[in-house]
Amino acid sequence: MINRTITPQYRIIYNWDGAPHFYSEYPQSVAEFVDKTFAPLTGTQVDALFWSMGEHEATWPSTSLSVIGDSTNRQYTSVREMRHVEGIRAAFERGDNPYAEMIDYGHQNNIDVWASIRMNDNHFWNIQDLQTMQTTVTGGLTELRKQHPEWCLGDDAPNWCTTSWNMAIPEVREHKLQLIEEACRIAQWDGVELDWQRHAFHLPRNNEYRLRYALTDLQRAVREVTDRISEERGKPFHVAVRVGATLEACRRIGYDIPIWIGDGLCDIVIGGGNSGTDPCFETEAFLGISENTNVRVYPGYDFDGRQAANRLIPHNEWRDRWFAAMSQGHLSRGADGIYCFNWHANETMRSSSLSTMGSMTTLKNQDKAYTAIHRSINKSPLREDSERDDRIYGEVPVTLYRSLTGEGPIFRIPIYDDAASESQQGNLDRVQLLIEIEHFSPTADKLEVRLDGQTLPQPLVRNAAGEDPNNPADVDENSWLVWDLSPSQSSKGTHEIGISLINRDDRIRMPLVVNNVEFWITYR
Repeated sequence: MINRTITPQYRIIYNWDGAPHFYSEYPQSVAEFVDKTFAPLTGTQVDALFWSMGEHEATWPSTSLSVIGDSTNRQYTSVREMRHVEGIRAAFERGDNPYAEMIDYGHQNNIDVWASIRMNDNHFWNIQDLQTMQTTVTGGLTELRKQHPEWCLGDDAPNWCTTSWNMAIPEVREHKLQLIEEACRIAQWDGVELDWQRHAFHLPRNNEYRLRYALTDLQRAVREVTDRISEERGKPFHVAVRVGATLEACRRIGYDIPIWIGDGLCDIVIGGGNSGTDPCFETEAFLGISENTNVRVYPGYDFDGRQAANRLIPHNEWRDRWFAAMSQGHLSRGADGIYCFNWHANETMRSSSLSTMGSMTTLKNQDKAYTAIHRSINKSPLREDSERDDRIYGEVPVTLYRSLTGEGPIFRIPIYDDAASESQQGNLDRVQLLIEIEHFSPTADKLEVRLDGQTLPQPLVRNAAGEDPNNPADVDENSWLVWDLSPSQSSKGTHEIGISLINRDDRIRMPLVVNNVEFWITYR
């Protein structure tokens, strides 16, 4: 009998991608490893730790798979790489199992610990290395890729991820299944995450949807393995999947989410970007598919670099507001919790977010930044097309042209705080609408801004440079247009912000660009 039960409802899931292995000098002790791993988590709302078990080679003693370090003959391009790889090998050589110790510590502190497997990770970048048998900037290609370059996507993928496995090849799926099963059996994990999003290129270009059955085949085979492990151990062994943030992105990549959920191939679905945080997670859509099942649904957050801007407050402060606002929205709509990926941290760096964003109770009266979806596309050859399926409903940045009818772009931003109620209770400090305009000339440019159909008065024009005591300039290339709003203008619900170009300074050749549109809610 299959021992499947619903997973615990984790407030926050924290995916550690293996970095603590190189956070101490070689040889790292197990005590140092455990301390570095749990430093950001202790005393927070993190209820589950997902631990990355590597990328291409076994990060444990394996008799049938290439072991981490083998592909480079244990020669390294950096001290960090040496500390990471040799530290893992040294731990097992002296008889320690760092994963078992990590799980024990987690359980003692009421944190479940799962293995996480990257289904395709492309940190050695380019298939040209297969052709020349050269090492790359981050280490060597695995021996299996050197033996079978035809098992990689090659020209059917963007240049930087041509060495990604082609999951349509049966031998590739067999190899990946073997690696996953060994990883699952190396310690008493509470479950396994299949991280399909790091990186999300698995099938030949323009064939992803038609070949989606291949990914489902591997997903089904993994579920059979975890069911066997569950029966052997006499307790549930859960399966999570990290997929695209929208159903459209999932279809484009080859994830058949209705089948994965409907056939019981996973217990947790996490939606996230292939590169950076994707705020487009379709909470209601995923919940609709998982209705009447035991599958839990989590929005996934990645790093925040794609949203960097020259704002009027420090980025770290804005970042905490942004994650608080997104969490308020997802939890309000029924998400089971929040998932964090790539949040490298110590005990203080992320403590504010990790201590508040997993619960509606602790999010109450936290400062928020509700924003239009920002879609920046990285055009560097090192990451070409990496954001192909990320933030596909992004509204900014957008060039502002004069229109024939006087109607310009419209931005739709939902607010999930009850500003009117909080104001009546004396908790609210202020609500502001902020719009960042690139190449803005306040002396000649004229815009009309409408909030929910009502034209707003002239804004306060602010510049980050003018508010920085260490900057000798009073002005910037970009300006922020700022309005203080009443609680009635910022009520709970979706708001429409329309921007029309009335006049452009004809001395400036560059067009105006709306870079960011945001509501800031600040509490006393």
